[in-house]
Amino acid sequence: MRRFGALLLCLIMLFTLVSCSKKGANGSGKPADYGTYGADIARKIAKDYPYRKAFTSSENEAGAFIKKEFEKLGYKVETQSFGGTYGGDSYNYIVHIEGSGFVEVADNGDTKEIRRKVVIGAHYDSAFSADQVPEDRTYDGISDNASGVGCLLTLAKELKQCGDLAFDIDLVAFGAGCSEYAGARKYVESLSSDDLEEIEVMYCISNIYAGDKVYASSGLNSLDRSQKYKMRRKLYQAYDVAYNDMLASVNGFYLYYNESNIVTDINGDGEDDIYREVSVNKSDYTPFDEKNVPIVFFDSGDYFFDSLEKTKETKNLTLQEFDGKISGTFLDSSAILDEVQVTEDKDLLEIRINNIAYCIIGSLQKGSDFGLTHEQYEESLRSITTEPSETSKGKKKTEDKASETSETQK
Repeated sequence: MRRFGALLLCLIMLFTLVSCSKKGANGSGKPADYGTYGADIARKIAKDYPYRKAFTSSENEAGAFIKKEFEKLGYKVETQSFGGTYGGDSYNYIVHIEGSGFVEVADNGDTKEIRRKVVIGAHYDSAFSADQVPEDRTYDGISDNASGVGCLLTLAKELKQCGDLAFDIDLVAFGAGCSEYAGARKYVESLSSDDLEEIEVMYCISNIYAGDKVYASSGLNSLDRSQKYKMRRKLYQAYDVAYNDMLASVNGFYLYYNESNIVTDINGDGEDDIYREVSVNKSDYTPFDEKNVPIVFFDSGDYFFDSLEKTKETKNLTLQEFDGKISGTFLDSSAILDEVQVTEDKDLLEIRINNIAYCIIGSLQKGSDFGLTHEQYEESLRSITTEPSETSKGKKKTEDKASETSETQK
């Protein structure tokens, strides 16, 4: 029975779910062919609500638009409100998607139903209010973080095509992300210890348009060597999706690890760390990271420098007014970035939104590290019952040999 249980657990890696993400919006079968929906949403938010500073009426209007967009896609939306330190209100908009659950198999073959949750989030506020932006500037926060919301809503749209997934999924549009991740903190504070235990991974999407490259990173909790691999498994899964489905060659989408290997104290614990596969760019993942939840953080920039001080979002010579930084500056503007990132045959905003969404969906389809989907479990049982045991194989060989000897003697 111990071998039986162990075999079932090994089959987690052998069986995969039927992919709902291979076929895109246009039915071409091309990976991440989700159309312009996400990019259109991002540009609309930037255009209609450019000054979405946390706890302002403009942020509230942008949030109300996102809530309606979730509802147009057929979802029921939970609204979670919270106040700012200096007044004003902000809101998280949460979509709960119930999965079919997993089967946990013990060493003795006993099974039990378990629930595992995935949280996918992006904040919708921006860095500045209208009175903080000079009249000669075109700031609208397209990268930080209208782009992330465009990806979040693309996921909401495409998950509708997937049927039942085993994971319970929370899609969260966080308010007040630029105010010490206040929306994400409110969400995390609303969870019980059991709720937190159920979260297998938190995917955070932030500032994915402005930078030269797109990176996926794990949380700073993965710097703890005793749990490094445990906290980075989901990061590796996302990269595997991008690599195995050849998103670079098919779609021109490259997903990078941070491989700068700078040696410094990254997390402030007084010990030097290797700056690899993590990011010092904090975002809405931070409150989850602090609770020791595995993180996959998508952002854009350029991490390949020999010191943290030299790190930039872009090396483009036309975007160096703030030393290569774009998010949180007046350069975070559709008028400026579209001129740099869009050509006649390539819209980098659309490419990044769709392919990041694809990597997340592909990771969800790989299943849990803690159990089998019901489909995987039933398939494993069929495989075990139909495959002859080693004992029966040996018995059959002996019978066949005896039969051959008898025929020879005859």
